[in-house]
Amino acid sequence: MTSARAFLRRILGAVAIWLFVSVLAFALGSLAPGDPAQMILLRRNGEAPSVVDVLALRTELGLDQPPVRRYVRWLTAAVRGDFGTSFRTGQPVFAELRTRLVASLLLAAAATIVSFIIALPVALLSAARRGLVTDHVVRVAALVGVSTPGYLVAYALILIFAVWFRVLPAAGAGGMRHVLLPALTLGLVSAAGLSRLLRATLLDELNAEYMRTARAKGVSTWSAIVRHALRNALNPVVTVSALRFGRVLSEAVIIETVFAWPGVGLAAVAAISDRDYPAIQGFMLLVATVFIMINLLVDLSYGAFDPRMRLGALPMERA
Repeated sequence: MTSARAFLRRILGAVAIWLFVSVLAFALGSLAPGDPAQMILLRRNGEAPSVVDVLALRTELGLDQPPVRRYVRWLTAAVRGDFGTSFRTGQPVFAELRTRLVASLLLAAAATIVSFIIALPVALLSAARRGLVTDHVVRVAALVGVSTPGYLVAYALILIFAVWFRVLPAAGAGGMRHVLLPALTLGLVSAAGLSRLLRATLLDELNAEYMRTARAKGVSTWSAIVRHALRNALNPVVTVSALRFGRVLSEAVIIETVFAWPGVGLAAVAAISDRDYPAIQGFMLLVATVFIMINLLVDLSYGAFDPRMRLGALPMERA
């Protein structure tokens, strides 16, 4: 009963957050300056439209209706996958975002893998050599990584791999070679914070009673960390990695622009530049949906990494 109640609470919480984001996304389009009907006619005809044409299009689009009714109609359509029509391209917003979402998810997955490949051995080495030179070097490097903006890392990698050595393309898409630099950029930035977190959780586990018992039985430090402490230390790391996976879709606005990666971030930049409010609303709602779903899945998977935590006793539940 407790597990079912906790599961239902997670679902209801996710739906509530999604509805709140949908209100924000709709309000952005409704409160933004400019008349959408006038903007559409201006792009369509290339000249200032007449008042009669603007009023007719406003009626056709339902812009003359009360905001609450327009929101319900927009949300109902969004649930069916209809985010409206782009002012800029005249095409359905969801059709464009759906194709670009595949590219963004590929980038996010690659960046998450890169961050784990870097952070895991670095954190293990730092925790095992606590207080030694290796530990201090790792901590300083992680601090520098956390403090460095992603776009600076991007330009540095482009300079090294695309300009100096010319082994990787600097921008665009066309194969796995094109995803390496943007994934490495996001992976390095994420790995810095991830390694700090994993080191801290590993040190907490090393001070636990069961670890002292293992060492008293003659288990080596490395064996104790890898076989016992690592699994219990993975919960916060998995949470942060999942959050990072969702954040890549929002941070892609910068990284995808730098590398001209054809994802939702690049489409969002174009939509913002052209005041394409339906596309901006669709981007916000789509990213929020992915982010919320990832968080929900992570909440429900805690018990797989730590037997002490089950669905009925997740962090939010216990708080």
